[in-house]
Amino acid sequence: QVQVFGLYSAEEFHETFDCPIKIVAVHPQFVRSHFKQFVTGGKKLLLYERGWMNRWKPSVLHEGEGNIRNVKWRGHLIAWANNMGVKILDMISKQRITNVPRDDISLRPDMYPCSLCWKDNLTLIIGWGNSVKICSVKERHASEMRDLPNRYVEIVFQFDTEFYISGLAPICDQLVILSYVKEISDQTAVECCARPRLDIVQPLPESCEEISSDALTVRGFQENECRDYHLEYSEGEALFYIISPRDVVVAKERDQDDHIDWLLEKKKYEEALMAAEISQKTIKKHKILDIGLAYINHLVEKGEYDLAARKCQKILGKNTELWEFEVYKFKEIGQLKAISPYLPRRDPVLKPLIYEMVLHEFLESDYEGFATLIKEWPGDLYNNTIIVQAVVDHLKKDPQNRTLLRTLAELYTYDQRYGRALEIYLTLRHKDVFQLIHKHNLFSSIRDKIVLLMDFDSEKAVDMLLDNEDKISIDRVVEELENRPELQHVYLHKLFKRDHHKGQRYHEKQISLYAEYDRPNLLPFLRDSTHCPLEKALEICQQRNFVEETVYLLSRMGNSRSALKMIMEELQDVDKAIEFAKEQDDGELWEDLILYSIDKPPFITGLLNNIGTHVDPILLIHRIKEGMEIPNLRDSLVKILQDYNLQILLREGCKKILVADSLSLLKKMHRTQMKGVLVDEENICESCLSPILPSDASKSFNVVVFHCRHMFHKECLPVSNTVSPVQFCNICSAKHRGPGSAILEMKK
Repeated sequence: QVQVFGLYSAEEFHETFDCPIKIVAVHPQFVRSHFKQFVTGGKKLLLYERGWMNRWKPSVLHEGEGNIRNVKWRGHLIAWANNMGVKILDMISKQRITNVPRDDISLRPDMYPCSLCWKDNLTLIIGWGNSVKICSVKERHASEMRDLPNRYVEIVFQFDTEFYISGLAPICDQLVILSYVKEISDQTAVECCARPRLDIVQPLPESCEEISSDALTVRGFQENECRDYHLEYSEGEALFYIISPRDVVVAKERDQDDHIDWLLEKKKYEEALMAAEISQKTIKKHKILDIGLAYINHLVEKGEYDLAARKCQKILGKNTELWEFEVYKFKEIGQLKAISPYLPRRDPVLKPLIYEMVLHEFLESDYEGFATLIKEWPGDLYNNTIIVQAVVDHLKKDPQNRTLLRTLAELYTYDQRYGRALEIYLTLRHKDVFQLIHKHNLFSSIRDKIVLLMDFDSEKAVDMLLDNEDKISIDRVVEELENRPELQHVYLHKLFKRDHHKGQRYHEKQISLYAEYDRPNLLPFLRDSTHCPLEKALEICQQRNFVEETVYLLSRMGNSRSALKMIMEELQDVDKAIEFAKEQDDGELWEDLILYSIDKPPFITGLLNNIGTHVDPILLIHRIKEGMEIPNLRDSLVKILQDYNLQILLREGCKKILVADSLSLLKKMHRTQMKGVLVDEENICESCLSPILPSDASKSFNVVVFHCRHMFHKECLPVSNTVSPVQFCNICSAKHRGPGSAILEMKK
């Protein structure tokens, strides 16, 4: 009997035949009315086709080679296996295109039947005994046809397996093989049937690579033979069915859930977590959070507390309840310090109690760690008052602990008690004191602490005070520094550098401060200041014997002779004296310098070398006494002559340049005056003020145009009283601008 039922249609077929049916295969598109065909196998391979009046018409496709025990139909190709081998029939040409003989003829074909399956429309997989062949159906070239079928089969892979094949199926580019296994019993030393195996192998040209292997436990496997097992597969669902006399086993590809189960079983939690994150849309059994929590517990059990705490950030995310639960768990095992760096500080924020608990833990055992947390954590995470009180209690035991004092100042800052914070910072001489003052505008609190700030960092303190004069006046700062003149000088010096006039009332005081603490800057101060009393400055400089400063003050007060005398007598520096005389540019001063130097040969040498461009050297040379020995006199005289020659050359060069420029400009003026002048209807006669051109252009007219661009009708020009034929513009002559150049006369 052959019965066909449509699972998703009303198709139903039932027929009784007069011969035993070993195997049946329906047309792949049997559901369509034009393809109502199926083949049966027994002693013959019969094709049944529905014909006229819905009657089935049989036709013999093959016979005479024993029972046909397996048939597979794919597309237009039918493959079947009998006692001799495997044949393939092309249903289009109705030609048999190949015969693949079986390898091991010693095996009974009824006990070790052939397994067939189509991988695709052109690839047939054959398993028989322990041999696997993968055959590819190909088109024959037209030149090779002759009387041969238009298709042929090529064996592309062939290999042997360890056990006998009961079934096979394709999976991607690999094979699933169901194997019948025999083994020697350890107890009786007799060969017996073992559990069947389901292997996945990767075919190679002459061998195969085993990918996985599973032994299947089915009921009664000890009594089964190779022919009792079958492997079928559902191509669309990727399901494989292992059929035995008493069981049907369904196999399917392992998914990510199976993979994660295996990883968790092997305690590979990190890999399991990564796999779950990658496949979070496809996994069904597992949740990322559950795997993560299991991973954290595993790390805690191993004692890897820091790693466990670090993983909390990623795994717990924004779940505050889980965060708090984990924090309490870390507290129970005494590892609050491990989780503290990873606690969330923004989105989410935990209960204040959690953060306070961690801070108390650090305060009891690690002051530096406590200070770090206070600096890193925002002040609104915990109750500031409670933490301040705890720190104050600890300071009672150790009042000089700088770490606790610095932390207390930060807590006061969070609590906006800036005055107390400032006192602690100043006591500690902490670098953040200036930042605190600026940030919170604490200038009113530092009016009486200016000396402390200056002692701590005078540069920063002075800059801050000068930048905020509107909040702390200059007078207040000077008053506060009255007993510390060295600091007072630093402040006033910086003030003077910024603005020469702001602290003018203190310039007299600054003379003494510069003289006492900063002599190098005294002379620049005297030069730049217009408010310091010169008499007072001169008195101080003379008392301290500051020669350079005294010279400057004498010259500024108009006593240049005394200044020059001091340079010559005190400094004995002829170069400086000459420089001073050059600056003053006073003939009498040069005379004094020559008189003072005339009996000092080194001074005479210096004057001869430098005087040439300011005073006639002859004046000095005539006064040199005969017989006086002057060092380097020859060189000095040569230099005077060279300087004189240089001056002559410069004058001649300048003269040539002036002459050339004058000539060039004269030529340019001549070219300009030789150019024509535009005369149109808009121009008027400067005498009669009527248009210079007549309205009737046909009439004759005379016009006189001067180079100064003034225009006249010829009859409007006054008659010249001079005999000279050259006329001048009356307007320009009246304004004393000089005569116009030669005139242009237009006639028509």
